[in-house]
Amino acid sequence: MPITTISEKVRKGTLGSYYACSSYTIINPEFGTVNDFANLVNEAHAMGMKVIIDWVSNHTGRQHEWMELHPEWFARNAQGEFTERNGWDDVVDLNFNNTDMRKALIGAMQYWVRDLKIDGFRCDMAHLVPLDFWKEAREAVETIQPLYWLAECEDVNYHQVFDTSYAWALMHVSEKLAKGEVGIHEVYNVLHSYSQYPAGASKLLFTANHDENSWNGTEYEKYGAATKAWAIFTQTWKGIPLIYSGQELPNKKRLLFFDKDQIDWTPAPALHEFYKTLSTLRKTHTAIISGETFNLPVQTDGVMAFLRQDDQSTIFVLLNLSNHHHKVEISHEKLHGVFKNVFSGMAFNFNHSVPFELMPGDYFVYVKEY
Repeated sequence: MPITTISEKVRKGTLGSYYACSSYTIINPEFGTVNDFANLVNEAHAMGMKVIIDWVSNHTGRQHEWMELHPEWFARNAQGEFTERNGWDDVVDLNFNNTDMRKALIGAMQYWVRDLKIDGFRCDMAHLVPLDFWKEAREAVETIQPLYWLAECEDVNYHQVFDTSYAWALMHVSEKLAKGEVGIHEVYNVLHSYSQYPAGASKLLFTANHDENSWNGTEYEKYGAATKAWAIFTQTWKGIPLIYSGQELPNKKRLLFFDKDQIDWTPAPALHEFYKTLSTLRKTHTAIISGETFNLPVQTDGVMAFLRQDDQSTIFVLLNLSNHHHKVEISHEKLHGVFKNVFSGMAFNFNHSVPFELMPGDYFVYVKEY
């Protein structure tokens, strides 16, 4: 989330919204100094990690350092007052018709890349910002170095600029499935629409994030017994998985958005090995990243089965996304040979057709290596 200073004016809660910034370049002192951040980035890079920051281009807080010097850089209503168009009363929209504002905003982005060596941007509400700005921004900022660009939007046109966009439609249909409002067919319809995206585009797959947790409920509220099964889906389907803070505990409470609400890390993270196993699987098996996907027919609604395959391995995933007990028979010509359960380590000899008895939320992930 954004690490810049927060506007005092019309502040929400005790801390304010991270998305109502008062500067694009000054770090919130509650988090430390600019040197602290530079050290964090350096340490992350030394560990082989990348660092991206949340970037809010659509609006600022109502007490931004640009307002007195450049009021023309902000949107105005008919009465000449600072305004915004989405019902967020603690922010003001930027005026993208102003060329100087665009240059200043791009200059601020360049600062984080040039001086602090970040590796990319997570662009908040990217679809509310004109696409031509993002084109201009990426071209200008990447004169410094290539970056990773993540868009919080689901407009396929924005993949003219962005590498990855949020899979909001999938998250919404998964909620409806959990409520019994739709079937697996509707989930596959959304996944098919994603498969039609341009080459190189990817989707961010998630079961929780800061907005969902605070405003709509935890993943356990949404999915119940199927929570871990959906987590496995995000890690094994084609795309990029998001692990939100506390999911490895697991965290089962809604976190306050505008007030300090720390995650309790006192108990050892019960799902540490669960997520480590899935992350290791992704890192060691290219089939998950770039392999083909084969949907396996299942007559029972609420159960999903698929294969991910390349020339090195076949990964078989079976998920009971329902709150019901099921007996299923999964058949496919590629389900042949010795498959190892990635969680138990046990090996099984599959012969094209495999029976399973699934309790609510049950999941199985098997790997056949060549």
